[in-house]
Amino acid sequence: MPPLHQEIHRSGRAGWLRAAVLGADDGIVSTASLMIGVAASSAPQGAILVSGVAGLVAGAMSMAVGEYVSVSSQRDSERADIERETRELTGQPQAELDELAMIYVKRGLEKELAMRVAEQLSSRDRLGAHMRDELGIDRESLSRPMQAAWISAASFASFAVVPIAALLVAPAALRVPMIAALSLMSLAALGAFGGHLGGAPSGPASLRVALGGALAMAVTAAIGWILGVSVAL
Repeated sequence: MPPLHQEIHRSGRAGWLRAAVLGADDGIVSTASLMIGVAASSAPQGAILVSGVAGLVAGAMSMAVGEYVSVSSQRDSERADIERETRELTGQPQAELDELAMIYVKRGLEKELAMRVAEQLSSRDRLGAHMRDELGIDRESLSRPMQAAWISAASFASFAVVPIAALLVAPAALRVPMIAALSLMSLAALGAFGGHLGGAPSGPASLRVALGGALAMAVTAAIGWILGVSVAL
């Protein structure tokens, strides 16, 4: 018997990868933008540092809560669908078997073959077959609220340190350029890494993340400068 051909698929990483990349990206963009906005208002280093640390803590907590609520809602919907399908399989087994066979017919199988496939799959794991082919739910990729929450918070806090570190090493006259440059470099690397993990081209992923971050920083810098001038006047 020839050896099995094995392929590496990256779609199984979707859940945790999304939370990690989103948290890391937001950690850099929001913290750097906040600090640049405060720095552009001619605030002293201490005020900029406090804004960065406060943004790190608040942002990490916000990401954790937001991810938990969002993914919990998705998990509740999945559970409701599974419970309803379980009741239908118990109360109307033949109707559900016919429904499963019709799904395979619509995918291109002949009716007789579709029914045999439905019967064989149902004999092994009836609920699993309906979850996968009727509901589009895979047991291995069910939503995990706690996983999404802690990964998102941890990645946010870890990458929010980047602009804070830039502030601590930058001369007073180069605070804004240093924060922006180091943050954009990190965003570009993060975008490329996320694209690589997902099996997508790294270049476009890196570019869109860096451009989005640059836009956010430019807007907050303009706001900070305007408010700083207004206060000075």
